[in-house]
Amino acid sequence: MTAAWTAADIAAQFERVKTWGRWGSGDEQGTLNYITPALRAAAAKAAVSGRAVSCSRDFPVHPHPENPFPAQHHMVVAGDDPCVPGGNGLETSMDYIGIAFHGMASSHIDALCHVFVEGRMYNGWPATDVKSTGARRNSIMCAKDGIVSRGVLLDLPAASGTAFVEPDREIRIGDLEAAERAYGVTAGEGDIVLIRTGRDARRETVPTSTPEGLKLAGLHPECAGWLHDRRVAVLGGDGVHDPLPGGVRYENWPIPIHMTTLVAMGMHLLDNLWLEDIAAACVQEGRYSFLLTVAPLRIERGTGSPVNPIAVL
Repeated sequence: MTAAWTAADIAAQFERVKTWGRWGSGDEQGTLNYITPALRAAAAKAAVSGRAVSCSRDFPVHPHPENPFPAQHHMVVAGDDPCVPGGNGLETSMDYIGIAFHGMASSHIDALCHVFVEGRMYNGWPATDVKSTGARRNSIMCAKDGIVSRGVLLDLPAASGTAFVEPDREIRIGDLEAAERAYGVTAGEGDIVLIRTGRDARRETVPTSTPEGLKLAGLHPECAGWLHDRRVAVLGGDGVHDPLPGGVRYENWPIPIHMTTLVAMGMHLLDNLWLEDIAAACVQEGRYSFLLTVAPLRIERGTGSPVNPIAVL
């Protein structure tokens, strides 16, 4: 173990990994710039068997401690009265959905306007560019054509022979590299790295009805530097990347992974993924890399979007 990190260490790393201006003063894509057309075409070769696996949770309509503001889903027209007025005999069903997707329940992508550090977001744009009408800069529309690249799964508990990562111990670079060695993969430029902590396995043992059950494992701040040095394009996980509860480990850096990746590096984050199915598929297929497609909704000025990432092995 290395010496304990301080807020000053995080601040110094923030400056070291900052990519502001690397892709131009007007850039709003950040590390998505690593995913070139050539890399995208090469990533397609990671699809071998053609097996498709969703990496998303179900639409979170049921309230529970991790979902205090449930998504809305109700019928507009249903089969008990399916005749559309003025529809000349047309019978149909239609429904409505609504969601506040940031939080701990919904599988979603964070846009680069989602978090600020000292009043600034990625590439130096001021926080005031996100107004009551939405984000004028760094909105999710930079990914309107989708994110397609090689996905790499680092299944940390399986690599260490445990059911889940305990939330009281931050995940270190050594843990990530041990998983790489265990699975014969190396995260690199343009990859979408998915980190499984075993969140859902832990929920079966420690329910969310207790304060202990609401804890989430997360990454040590040093991992942001590792992601930067590897030129990873997108980070995803079954949690929210930062350990929860946060805000107590490092003064003024309550969520250092979010703050460093989104703001300094310009790296989009995939939160609250469902990684149990892809983990099982990787075991069955004997490999831990695949073609991964993420398709955010085209939300003008949006701070992110619900997503259903699809892995093709």
